[in-house]
Order: sequence, then C-alpha cells, then structure tokens
Amino acid sequence: MYLKKIIVVSCFGFLLSDFALAQEEVFSKESIEKGRAIYSQNCSPCHGPQMADPQGAYDLRIFPADQRNRFFYSVTNGKNGMPPWGGLFNKEEIATIWAYVMAGEKK
Repeated sequence: MYLKKIIVVSCFGFLLSDFALAQEEVFSKESIEKGRAIYSQNCSPCHGPQMADPQGAYDLRIFPADQRNRFFYSVTNGKNGMPPWGGLFNKEEIATIWAYVMAGEKK
C-alpha cells in the first residue's frame, strides 16, 4: 500500500512539473531559429514544412504545451512509426525543436 502511494505521488509530481513548465517557458529567438533549422532538415519530411500538411504524422501545431516531457520522450525514443532521434540529437537540440514547435507556425 505504501509503495502504491509513492508511485501515485511520483506520477502526480511528474504531471505537475510538465504543467509548470508549460506555464513558465519563454523561448529566445535564437533557440526558435535553431529548432526551425533542425526541424526543417529532419522533421519536415513527415510532419510537413513549417508544421503544415503532415503526411500521416502527428500535427505538431496542436501539440499540448503542458506535455514537454512527452515530446522529449517521443523524439528521443521514437513513437509508433517515428524513429528514435536520441542518437542524433542531444537534449539541447531537442529543446530547440521544442521551442520551435511551441513558438513556431500555428494553425
């Protein structure tokens, strides 16, 4: 029973940390531009140029801002048909892609 409480509290804390990040994140123009360049070269073939017209891939223009950890996990480890990019991009580079997705072209 005690272990279950720890797990529930840990999961709740994890979700709250994502929510707090979504409320506080401000991205520099430099970070957004670096993310745009990485996205353009590596992500746009599936997610569409400028995140428009994804060809069967997730529409990143509607990615929830409160799910930063989910984004990092998916980019690093892959998801469904998306390959893992953790071997190509480091955390800082993934952070710039996140900045672009959050601040970039929107619907």
